[in-house]
Amino acid sequence: MSQHAGANLWESPEHAREYLNRVDSIPRRGEGEATVVEFIPENAKRILDLGTGAGRLLALVKEARPHAHFVGLDFSQTMLGEIRKRFASHPNVAVVEHNFEHALPLIGTFDAVISSFAIHHLRHERKRSLYGDIYEILNPGGRFYDLDLVSSPTAKLHADFMKATHREKEDPENKLLDLQTQLKWLLEIGFTDVDCHWKWREFALLGGVK
Repeated sequence: MSQHAGANLWESPEHAREYLNRVDSIPRRGEGEATVVEFIPENAKRILDLGTGAGRLLALVKEARPHAHFVGLDFSQTMLGEIRKRFASHPNVAVVEHNFEHALPLIGTFDAVISSFAIHHLRHERKRSLYGDIYEILNPGGRFYDLDLVSSPTAKLHADFMKATHREKEDPENKLLDLQTQLKWLLEIGFTDVDCHWKWREFALLGGVK
């Protein structure tokens, strides 16, 4: 599928709320999230969640790795309000306001970087440079896992995916890219053990180790 031209709509509270209202009904999402948790090292001390939204994935990883310290990064005021409220009484969770269309802020290094349904909104060239940014902030042996949308290789498969997820039209802010290109980028940047660790139609979990 080709790159969609759409604009960034996440500054709109209405758009963010619409997503939050349907996030729990996304088919098979839980399978991918469980696989993310499975790959996070037991001894991880600092974990970054890029595009954390309301903190859904962060909460799942935090439950499994309760002794780690977490940073949730997002720029949507609606999402930031939700995650701050969710983790207000959790001193091991910090929230950073930042749009990762731009270079990552100085927030230290991490043993794991995770992301869920966020990076596909970036222009393709920024996807690649963000993967490089992630590599730089990972400690040696650190891991990166992105549960996200990728493009289908044919229009028929994309149409089947849309039907299976009960969607009538593509989200205008999506900029989908094929899985193979992104795996190749991770290898070129220097990640090892690069793979697609879980996939269902256009949902894919890709990642690797520094």
